[in-house]
Amino acid sequence: MKVFPGNSVYTGTKFAVRAIMDGFRMESAMEKTNIRTTTLYPGAIATELLDTISTPETKKGMEDFYQIAITPEAVAKTVLFAIAQPAEVGITELTILPSAQA
Repeated sequence: MKVFPGNSVYTGTKFAVRAIMDGFRMESAMEKTNIRTTTLYPGAIATELLDTISTPETKKGMEDFYQIAITPEAVAKTVLFAIAQPAEVGITELTILPSAQA
C-alpha cells in the first residue's frame, strides 16, 4: 500500500481493511472454522473510478496513470486462482497491477 498526498482518508481505510482481515484470519484459525479470506491490493484497474473524481488536476493525473490499466477480467482470473486452491491452502494477499506499473 502506498500513501499519496490528497488520499489520506482513502489510504487509511485500506490500512484498516488489512488490519481487520489479519485479525479475522487469526480468529478463524483459532476457532478452526477454516474460513479462507484473500485481501486484494489492486493497482490501475479499468473501472468507473475516473468518473468519480471531481478535482480537475487530480482527474488529469489519474487519467494519465490509468492509461496502463488492466481489465476487470484480469482481476477476476486472479480471484479464481485464489479460490480454486485446495481447502488447506490460503492465499491471504494478492497484489494485482499492470506489468508496466510494477
